[in-house]
Amino acid sequence: MTPHDAPPPPAQGPAQAAAVRAADRAHVFHSWSAQGLIEPLAVAGAEGSYFWDYDGKRYLDFCSALVYTNIGYQHPKVVAAIQAQAAKLTTFAPAFAIEARSEAARMIAERTPGDLDKIFFTNGGAEAVENAVRMARLHTGRPKVLSAYRSYHGGTQTAVNVTGDPRRWPSDTGTAGVVHFWAPFLYRSPFHASTEEEEGARALRHLEDTIAFEGPGTIAAVVLETIPGTAGIMVPPPGYLAGVREICDRHGIVFVLDEVMAGFGRTGAWFAAEHFDVVPDLLTFAKGVNSGYVPLGGVAISPEIAATFETRPYPGGLTYSGHPLACAAAVATIEVMAEERVVERAADLGATVLGPGLREIAERHPCVGEVRGTGVFWALELVRDRETREPLVPYNASGEQNRPMAAFAAACKESGLWPFVNMNRTHVVPPCNVSEAEAKEGLEVLDAALSVADEYVL
Repeated sequence: MTPHDAPPPPAQGPAQAAAVRAADRAHVFHSWSAQGLIEPLAVAGAEGSYFWDYDGKRYLDFCSALVYTNIGYQHPKVVAAIQAQAAKLTTFAPAFAIEARSEAARMIAERTPGDLDKIFFTNGGAEAVENAVRMARLHTGRPKVLSAYRSYHGGTQTAVNVTGDPRRWPSDTGTAGVVHFWAPFLYRSPFHASTEEEEGARALRHLEDTIAFEGPGTIAAVVLETIPGTAGIMVPPPGYLAGVREICDRHGIVFVLDEVMAGFGRTGAWFAAEHFDVVPDLLTFAKGVNSGYVPLGGVAISPEIAATFETRPYPGGLTYSGHPLACAAAVATIEVMAEERVVERAADLGATVLGPGLREIAERHPCVGEVRGTGVFWALELVRDRETREPLVPYNASGEQNRPMAAFAAACKESGLWPFVNMNRTHVVPPCNVSEAEAKEGLEVLDAALSVADEYVL
């Protein structure tokens, strides 16, 4: 799609931008930020795979906002569906049967793996994880949850404790009943493995040992991102998730797959679990379910866990659960994805453009240690030394230590590409319906910007 909301005239642009930035800095408290050290870009509009500022500078969004605009910005059919729902019924309490809510649940259940046919709606991914953990604990009567160190599951109290990355640290009281373990990641193997097969087998043995020493009868759930997102897009080795499924079955542990980022076409399948032929007991989703146009998330629930609450009330709920505007947006988004073959296009783009293009780029840049991903879900691991695999910046770097990644990101933005940068990685996560030409445009900018990162290689 091409922009239909033209950037403002240059004479108006700077004044508008200044006013927007001033109001933001005076009143908006931003997440994950030191408030006095940030200067948010003032955005004037967005369309398809692009957004632009008040000076008319356009950026190709290789972040998909926060990896959720799976059908791009301002898709006219979804905008029209939100408008139509607003005219019909803007909002209604969650205890009632509402057409948009029922239809969204039906369409999501049709696409989830296996028989996950009950949908509990939330406002986003973190609340989905919160409720999935609560369901698992109530279903099993057990307190503990196991999750991976390289993971992100949300910023609310339980979800942030289930998270493995450093954003957990300030909120980790050590009393949340969460135990972390190492999931497979061959490039930085904690198991001294040399093949994917070894990595998968040794990771499963490590999980078995962790369960044994924690006490199987104390563990309610194992929570995993099917393919970890913010933590690095590490596709699990063949057989690993099936092995986790078998371990959970053997010990009566609920298996939760977090598909908040990987779901709804991002990996070239409706849900990433399809790639591994695995069905969890609970599956969390959000983001791509309606391309983030109106906040929505949820939990898809197995019959066994749903039966636990057939005559026993589920002690949880949200005022805006299954909000009609959000659900109408989800229905329209899923319809658009089916009509425009967005999932199939994402798979094809990963196989024919993004994967080959990123590997070709890696050959030219000594700072690229590894390329990994699938569909429209890729990461480049940037290193100072390919032989030692020393990261380009230290783990959780900030300030001066993060200069190489900051310089790389600045080079991308200067050339009109908005990158997803986390620690020593850049992720390539454009909208699932990004065109081949747009994808190649982004790869060209990445190629040039990586020359900046090369300057820091030993």
